[in-house]
Amino acid sequence: MIQVRLSEQRGRANLGWLDSRHTFSFADYYDPAFMGFGPLRVINEDRVQPGHGFGTHSHRDMEIISYVLEGALEHKDSLGTGSVIRPGSVQRMSAGTGVEHSEFNHSRSDVLHFLQIWIIPEHMGLTPSYGENAFPDEEKRGRLRLIASHDGRDGSVIIHRDVDLYSSLLRDGEQLEHRIDPGRKAWLQLAGGSATLNDEQLYPGDGAAIFEEDRIAVRATSDSEILLFDMK
Repeated sequence: MIQVRLSEQRGRANLGWLDSRHTFSFADYYDPAFMGFGPLRVINEDRVQPGHGFGTHSHRDMEIISYVLEGALEHKDSLGTGSVIRPGSVQRMSAGTGVEHSEFNHSRSDVLHFLQIWIIPEHMGLTPSYGENAFPDEEKRGRLRLIASHDGRDGSVIIHRDVDLYSSLLRDGEQLEHRIDPGRKAWLQLAGGSATLNDEQLYPGDGAAIFEEDRIAVRATSDSEILLFDMK
């Protein structure tokens, strides 16, 4: 079964410097029908104006992934980590017992466009930690490239949950398939372009909950970027 979450149905917060779309309930946006999907709790699509960002704030007991689509994300945290994340790089922060961090648009001229993803960890009270890795476009073209996983295989960043997160870049007309093992579910997020998921047409910002399916087919109907979560 596939349940599509249309982009225009998402929650929205527009603060001037920030335009954020919420796939699931978040902050002042609440929809009891969309509290998350499996361990996936947050997918926020954020656009941050030049020179602005999120000041120092705290998190705990959450796996937080930042996936930059355009621009550069400047990150600092209480673990002593400081970095700038650009398209192709994936950042993971395990908040665990508690961590403070800030996120800013690194550019003074260009808008930052990124996805903020939260996954509920398998255990509460983990030791906070940080990780990042770069995944060149050529590794994602026409295939699903594993970018985050529980065991960190194939160079993926480690997350403390049985979730495999894949990224793919598809040219118009390209198609890929993915098998979903029994007892697992999936979520597909269309980060850019347009594509069909089995018989469902998706456009930028659309997502889809996938359950009780053993195989899915994704075909790009324009040059596209997708994220696929395969979850226990």
